This record gives sequence, C-alpha cells and structure tokens, in this order.
Amino acid sequence: AIGAGAVWLMGGSASPEASTITLPRLTTAQAAGKTLFDANCAACHGRNATGTEQGPPLVHIIYEPNHHGDASFYRAAALGVRAHHWRLGNMAAVEGVTEADVAKIIDYVRALQRANGIE
Repeated sequence: AIGAGAVWLMGGSASPEASTITLPRLTTAQAAGKTLFDANCAACHGRNATGTEQGPPLVHIIYEPNHHGDASFYRAAALGVRAHHWRLGNMAAVEGVTEADVAKIIDYVRALQRANGIE
C-alpha cells in the first residue's frame, strides 16, 4: 500500500488510502498529536498522513527519520517548504502551530510510520 506513493511523488495521482495503512494504538500524547494533525495538517497531508492532491503522504519512506529528521517538520511548520520531492507546489508555513504542537504532531506521525515499517 505504501509503495503506491512512489508513483504519486513522481507526479501521478496514486496515494495510499487511509484504509490501507496499519494504524497503531496511540499513547495519550500521540492521540493529542493526531488531534493537532487532523486540525492543521490533514487537509493537505491526508487522513492518517496518507497524502492528498495538495500534499504528500508522510507515511512514506521518503519521510523516514534518517532522511527527514524531526527538525525538518519543525522547519516546515514554521517556515514552509519549497517543493522538492513532489510536484504539488510549495508548502506555506502553518500559522498558529507552536513548537510544542509540532512535537506532538511528530510523535503521532512517527508512530504511524513505525506501524508501517518506516523507521
């Protein structure tokens, strides 16, 4: 299911469906991160971080911690990101999201990634 994202990143429209990924049991902190993700990130990055036509899937090998460390998530939220792995345009900074919020979002996204073999 996650492999479908490779086509999507190259400019196609295939992205993993939210129902095709493994959902982990969330800790209280990760559940708080999910709530923040749903409110601030899901519109573009999709339900359960599976991507949309506006933003790439974060449950994808390209976002593994060794390639996109936690600092890249903090930077993206604070400053935005110039498009480099996908053809969807630049990501704007996310207004109103604090560093503490981003830490919770990262905890949630990393839990999703680990549950799907991305470590």
